[in-house]
Amino acid sequence: MTAPGILVAALRSGAGKTTVTLGLLRALAQRGLRVSGVKCGPDYIDPAFHAAATGRESFNLDSWTMETELLGQLALRAGEEADIIVAEGAMGLFDGAPGAPAQTGASADVAAYLGWPVLLVMDVSGQAQSAAAIAHGVALYDARVKLAGVLLNRVASERHRKLAQEAIEAIGIKIFGALPRDQGIALPERHLGLVQAGETRGLDTLLDRLAEHIESHVDIDALIAAAAGGSPDVGHAPLDIPRPRGGRIAVARDEAFSFFYPHLARGWRETGADIVFFSPLTDEPPPEDCDACWLPGGYPELHAGRLAAAQRFLGGLRRFAATRPIHGECGGYMTLGRTLIDAAGAAHEMAGLLDLTTSFAQRKLHLGYRRARLLGDCALGAAGDALAGHEFHYATTVSEKGQPFAMVTDAYSQEERPAGLRAGLVTGSFFHAMTKKKGRR
Repeated sequence: MTAPGILVAALRSGAGKTTVTLGLLRALAQRGLRVSGVKCGPDYIDPAFHAAATGRESFNLDSWTMETELLGQLALRAGEEADIIVAEGAMGLFDGAPGAPAQTGASADVAAYLGWPVLLVMDVSGQAQSAAAIAHGVALYDARVKLAGVLLNRVASERHRKLAQEAIEAIGIKIFGALPRDQGIALPERHLGLVQAGETRGLDTLLDRLAEHIESHVDIDALIAAAAGGSPDVGHAPLDIPRPRGGRIAVARDEAFSFFYPHLARGWRETGADIVFFSPLTDEPPPEDCDACWLPGGYPELHAGRLAAAQRFLGGLRRFAATRPIHGECGGYMTLGRTLIDAAGAAHEMAGLLDLTTSFAQRKLHLGYRRARLLGDCALGAAGDALAGHEFHYATTVSEKGQPFAMVTDAYSQEERPAGLRAGLVTGSFFHAMTKKKGRR
């Protein structure tokens, strides 16, 4: 067992989970507690905010892509030298994808497996006593999940709070607090979610305001007392994740390339790899003393002109590809292609290592869990290896020519299709890899 935890959840996106989680994380840290943040589901942006609020890295836990052993291992690491873990749910508490029981990607799966009680954030704007019926349904819906209680959000007045709170307490469900409407503490957003933590101006001040908001309206002592569970009885073991070969891995990191899962970095380091970060936006090439190069996803479409002008970076990438493997995910994949068309329709020349043209002017949302079967040896593994991950992007493929990188199966339609490209030692696709899957297929 490690630190106890609590899951901050809601019944839909936009109910206030993130602001509540960040305010709670910051408030707990300001009290001197060693607090770890965790994000349920495949999300790159929220964990960076968790880390900013606590000073500790935040891992993703996902029941669709991850075997229970890996969930336990990551919970074990999240709870190391921590007093409490605060997990942020994804979408609605019970929302997931087609999958075996307890393996749907729903936040409820994680809470049930790790024994974390649920704090239900309820946006009660437009309702009062009816909130009790909803809370009652949540409490009864899944016997695996323990509802610690409710936090009312976007309360319009004292009368409004009293009506909703008394109705919920009358059915035996605890109220941990009530948050009034406050438009002044909203986090800025853009097309893939929140503006990244590193780009949010005055983030520390905003986090402090969120903490003050939570301290003023939430019974934090009661929440700490409600935390329970922990990592199941697992011993510390290596993380079963995709890993490029070699002892030194070059990873692009700046405002254009930031979608790099913390559990991948932790796993690579634990197996002896050095991760060497470089910034394409400042025209840095991948370091020559590295054995592999990883271009994560991010927002290259917002910086296409600067990337096209970064000839030292692009030239270094081409030289690296002659002798060592390079893999690009999503935005990294777009950068490895010939042309990236930005939102205004302007075409920008990229590295040209893959015969690919992508467009952000022609937008279409691609979202969902995916399984991938590698068609050849590459930075993600060996031919035939099975991986689990997801897609989340708005860019469209204008032209894609060459050998595919993998066969990818959509979790929802179960359709298998070729995806991505490979050319020599260079591979890439819109697939974001999270874990290996047991066995090969």
